[in-house]
Amino acid sequence: MLKKTLLFGFFGFFTICFQAQTEKILNLPSFDKDIFHYGFYLGVNNNGYKIGYKPSSFNNAEVEVSSAVGFNVGLIADLKLHENLNLRFEPGLMSNTKTLFFKHIPGTENVNTREVGATYLHLPLILKMSTNRLNNIRPYVLGGVSYDYNFSSNQKNGDDNSVGEFRTTTNNLMYEVGIGIDFYLNYFKFSPSIRGVFAINNEIIPDNNSPSQWTDPIDYLGTRGVFLHLSFE
Repeated sequence: MLKKTLLFGFFGFFTICFQAQTEKILNLPSFDKDIFHYGFYLGVNNNGYKIGYKPSSFNNAEVEVSSAVGFNVGLIADLKLHENLNLRFEPGLMSNTKTLFFKHIPGTENVNTREVGATYLHLPLILKMSTNRLNNIRPYVLGGVSYDYNFSSNQKNGDDNSVGEFRTTTNNLMYEVGIGIDFYLNYFKFSPSIRGVFAINNEIIPDNNSPSQWTDPIDYLGTRGVFLHLSFE
């Protein structure tokens, strides 16, 4: 529901602002002439997991994922490669909590539920492709890859689900795509965007002993999420 709300809200905001671009006075007319500039960003995220299954001794395995809204914050370094193409490095932190409900495991919530907290050092390298400037707005699309270090992974923890510890990988690769708009204001450029983030590698760490009803049925577990990203440059 949150993903749909963010998406419709963003496009509504885009439509209203686009229609409002009747003012001919250009703000920050020399902003895009700089080869290099800095900024920072704030945002919210809703990250879940994509889960793939494999044959195991546990029939009808199913894991339901629910996620809380998290936050992301970081810095921006932008290098102009072309009039319509920029290379960006956006190091930051992103954090949220996911709850996994193992529907094939009988028992109480304490037995078949695992809460997975994740705080990532997010290091994306992104290409931003923009249209020509139209008065004080400039739509763009972006895409890139990132290295993500999960401080909360528990990968090296010797305890596993037998004592309530669901473990994930510490080092991860992700890719992200998105769309946004640059708004040239009087003193800075404001750039809201909506982005999808997708894990490339498998993030699950198998339990120490097999068969494990928590990890044996899972073939792939990878982060999937949506960000509402607000940049100030």
